[in-house]
This record gives sequence, structure tokens and C-alpha cells, in this order.
Amino acid sequence: MDVVDFWVRSWTADDLTAARQLLTPDVETEWNLDAPVDDEELLQVLHRVAAFADGVSVVARTDAVDGAALIYDLAAPFGTARLVEFLAVEDQKITEVRHVYDVTAIDRYFPGLYAN
Repeated sequence: MDVVDFWVRSWTADDLTAARQLLTPDVETEWNLDAPVDDEELLQVLHRVAAFADGVSVVARTDAVDGAALIYDLAAPFGTARLVEFLAVEDQKITEVRHVYDVTAIDRYFPGLYAN
């Protein structure tokens, strides 16, 4: 699924202009962080991850007809956190993004990641 590949390459390289082009104007976003989320906040957090992390790698991926589920390792200077991402794709655009973070590790290794 080219859209998913392009999404992963874009945000992990901190190219949010490219990543944003894949999102529909009414993209649905959801996460388990203790902060409200919309597409702009999602992209800001992904920017912070890409900028702060020593590395972001996809450790598992499952494709479906209408999207994909991905598991990422987010390597920080003092440890690694996990992110699970669910993407819904329609007509080569991402219509839904769902993030499930390992909140304990995020708070420990990426302090202030989702603070405004």
C-alpha cells in the first residue's frame, strides 16, 4: 500500500508537509494521550517524536484492504517506547489515524511530548 509507505517515510523523516498531503480535510484522529487531538496536534507530536528520537522503526505491519496497522519502536536517548498506529485509507488518502502509545514509556523517555 503506497500511501502507508509514503506516510511512514514522511513523518519519520520529519517531512510533515508531505505527511499532511496524505490526510483528508476531515481526517478522524484519536489517541490515548491525555490531551485533545486533531490533525494539527497529531502532526506536531509526530514532529516532536521524529526530532527527539534517536530512531523510529516499524517492527510490525499488517495490511488490510482499507488500511494498515503498524507497530513502531521509538528509540529515545534513555530507552524505547512503543506506538501502535491504525490507518484507514480511501482513494489514496488517509481518512483515519488512531494512535495507541505506551504511555508509561512515553512519559519516561519522551517527557513533555504531548504537553501544550
